[in-house]
Amino acid sequence: MNAPATPPVPVTPTIPGFAERRVPVGDGVALHVAVGGSGPPVVLLHGFPQTHLMWRHVAADLAADHTVICPDLRGYGASDKPREDGPDTYSKRTMAGDVVALARALGHDRFALAGHDRGALVAFRAALDHPAAVSHLACLDVLPTLDMWEALHGTAAAVGFHLYLMAQPPGLPERMIEASADAFFGHFLDAWAGDGGTAMPAEVRDAYLAACRAAVPSIVADYRASAGIDVEHDRADRAAGHRLAQPVTVLQQDWGAALGYEAAGLWGAWATDLRHRTVPYGHYMAEEAPEAVAGELRELMGRQGVGRA
Repeated sequence: MNAPATPPVPVTPTIPGFAERRVPVGDGVALHVAVGGSGPPVVLLHGFPQTHLMWRHVAADLAADHTVICPDLRGYGASDKPREDGPDTYSKRTMAGDVVALARALGHDRFALAGHDRGALVAFRAALDHPAAVSHLACLDVLPTLDMWEALHGTAAAVGFHLYLMAQPPGLPERMIEASADAFFGHFLDAWAGDGGTAMPAEVRDAYLAACRAAVPSIVADYRASAGIDVEHDRADRAAGHRLAQPVTVLQQDWGAALGYEAAGLWGAWATDLRHRTVPYGHYMAEEAPEAVAGELRELMGRQGVGRA
């Protein structure tokens, strides 16, 4: 009689050549981070519903001449997921502080910073709050939080239904999403892909779904903060006339054509040195067009800053 087959052991994808570790960043929170390469430091922040793995191709490219730091954000992936005990727990200001503390713990007081989607909102806040630490800023396929909410209106805003769902008080959105987590997160992995999902191998997609399935409360808390305290912080900076003085590159799909806004103008109100590009790639551009994205980041890091505005 044949012995029963041993079920396969799930393989967790990694970035080849990168070392993984956990780094405490304060208040009892540690981030999971993959680090590789050598040279000037650049930190890459992932978006939703992903982990640091979304940067795997870009990170490997940049590691040829940079120290590349790819963390899972607070509340995502293998990083700690503190219980939401107030609006600050998952504010972008708090998450930006995590990133600056992480870089410092790894020996870097000043670094270039790129973020995609949710990670871009964290990167935007880090660049505003910590201009001495962030030398260059890249934001992929997002608007600053305040501008995002102001741009959403009418039936076209249905594309952002998840923003309104996760903005609700604690309880209902978490229960609704946990009841069908793979279908919920998988919807975005499929709907936002510009290449039919071919750039996202099954093992990577499965890793994203598993990570999100295990992090529903903290992911919702991250989005809930963006409907509250993050807007307050952006409004305060706008009222005070604070702007990003670092060289800034923004890569976006043409969401403005559907939602009726002019993205370069919105970003230009925040940045003194802006390169804005509308790109033909899907939302997951770091996976769909990694050579192009890496090239844009290299161009950005070669630009000279002009000091704080």
